[in-house]
Amino acid sequence: MQRFDQSPVDPAFVQDPYPFYDRLRVAGPLAIWSDYGMPVAASRAVVDALLRDRRFGREDPYPPARPDHQAAFWAVEAHSMLELEPPRHTRLRSQVLRAFTSRRIAALGPEIAALAATLIDAFPAGEFDLLEAFARPLPVLVIARLLGVPEDDAPNLLRWSNAMVGMYQAGRSHADEVAAATAAAEFTAYLRDVFRRPVPDSLIARLLEVAAEGKLAPEEVEATCILLLNAGHEATVHTIGNGVVGLISAGVWDRGVGAAAVEEVLRHDPPLHMFTRYAMEDVEVFGHRFARGDQVGLLLGSANRDPSAYADPARFDPDRYPDAPPPVSFGAGLHFCIGAPLARLELVEGLGALATRCPGLRVVEPPRYADIYHFHGLDRLMVRT
Repeated sequence: MQRFDQSPVDPAFVQDPYPFYDRLRVAGPLAIWSDYGMPVAASRAVVDALLRDRRFGREDPYPPARPDHQAAFWAVEAHSMLELEPPRHTRLRSQVLRAFTSRRIAALGPEIAALAATLIDAFPAGEFDLLEAFARPLPVLVIARLLGVPEDDAPNLLRWSNAMVGMYQAGRSHADEVAAATAAAEFTAYLRDVFRRPVPDSLIARLLEVAAEGKLAPEEVEATCILLLNAGHEATVHTIGNGVVGLISAGVWDRGVGAAAVEEVLRHDPPLHMFTRYAMEDVEVFGHRFARGDQVGLLLGSANRDPSAYADPARFDPDRYPDAPPPVSFGAGLHFCIGAPLARLELVEGLGALATRCPGLRVVEPPRYADIYHFHGLDRLMVRT
């Protein structure tokens, strides 16, 4: 197995990680990424296979001791379905899906479109940051309405979300860890107050009904609400920003944004580039022996640019669907993103409204990506309508 050195905080890598992924893919099904000290998969076939392989999971079989200053953060993560395996994951996911139904999500379409229109109406004249004016507020307002929390609390939700996801970024500091734990404690306390007076028919109200039946613990309801905000908001913000750049750069902005364009947005420059798995048992795959507890990195961003799966993969081309395979941006298998239908709906309605209302939208300064790997999203996006 070949070994590669590449700092995830190197400025050139942050701006364009795809040349490094190209090198990894030609090295074989697995390669060692020295900076992470683990094998990584870079091709679509291998990433997809390992996402679906039940011998690998998200729950560390040998969890390390956690420093005291991180305790509040891990107190939440210990009940998050993202970090659990069967049988607990199966129970938790099935009960959450009772409240987070596809019909309920689809009904949000007109509401998302109206929210997008309101944000667009408030765009300032001249140049402005589209992330601040549109990409960041839209998903947090959608989640606030879905959960049933006041929209005026959105700034706090954003602050907590940004701090908590910092725990998963390369090069985090002690201060970042303290901020994540503080945010987790504050978010949990906030939710417990909301739970005392849930908005009727809100997602929180429905989850509490399931909890009242004894099928969800209060801590699991808290962790689920936090997961929906953190995972859904962060990823959607980056996808909107990256997608606007991709659509405009490819010269297809004036064609509008439908389902095929959204799939290409998700493939071409996805918001999450690495997702890790633990070997749940001793196992040999793709010529490498994993001991129980060993990690493997699944490079979603690389898989989506695999030339064996996508012709001319660096080119933004919505017309490649439906013939091309779906991107792996939402994962696959047991941990396929529970919020994928909501994310797709937000992108179709949000980007669709933006393209329709602002057909002359243009980027006025070179976009720069933020130093937030494993995420991949812009620091800001200066535009003019």
